[in-house]
Amino acid sequence: MSLVGEQTGAANECGCDGAVAVTGSRSSGDRWNFVQSVDPGIRLLVCASFCLVVVSLNGLTALSLALGVAALAVAAARQSLGTALRRMAALDGFMLVVLAMLPFSTPGEPWFSVAGLPASREGALLGATILLKANAVVLMILALLSSMEPALLGRAMSRLRLPNKFVLLFLFTLRYIDVLGPEYRRLRTAMKARGFRMRCDLHTWRSVGYLVGMLLVRSIERSERIVAAMRCRGFNGTFPALTENAALSWRDVAFAGVSLGVCVGLALVR
Repeated sequence: MSLVGEQTGAANECGCDGAVAVTGSRSSGDRWNFVQSVDPGIRLLVCASFCLVVVSLNGLTALSLALGVAALAVAAARQSLGTALRRMAALDGFMLVVLAMLPFSTPGEPWFSVAGLPASREGALLGATILLKANAVVLMILALLSSMEPALLGRAMSRLRLPNKFVLLFLFTLRYIDVLGPEYRRLRTAMKARGFRMRCDLHTWRSVGYLVGMLLVRSIERSERIVAAMRCRGFNGTFPALTENAALSWRDVAFAGVSLGVCVGLALVR
């Protein structure tokens, strides 16, 4: 590659990286709503606290209340009902087989039987508990975090004093998953153009190994160009945009206080 080509490629890479740092705002949605107007750091902290409380609960009453609170949060965030139901269906469909086996694999008091195989009441309660916990956590994450752009989520993590290297690794991972996806598709298209078809034989496994290896090599080359471009622009290991946070408003404090009260209330419910 010529020098001009390298410089152009580096500038393009740096332009992409710059977008990681500077894009994002406090309210990214087209329609204003209360949840998206709350400080991202507060939303992340509340979401983490709610998830920890829900995971620690065991009573069906408390978990049902937690699911109701999460559903109200989704409504307050004006999330699409169809999107929420699709994500819950995807999660429940993944767990359904495992949860359906719990009554038959968990020892306890017999409740009913299927084809002579007894199912325990304790297993059914355990399955219901896991289902309620998972759905409550997914709904709360959908309500508080799904509307955040990656850069805004990185800023929230930085505000909570998470390690800087962890925040940068998180942002770059999100950014370059989208970059490596098209690269993988180009390599697959080239293989198909040469008549390659997936089969369960040694040639296929060897070709897939070459594909993965080529993807890793191109990823390394791209990362080297990115590092060079960022150093040219004075990158010193931090993104100033991640540390520029506005002061907390009364809305943020009120949201944190109410959320903390809800979490404490759920923890006290038996």
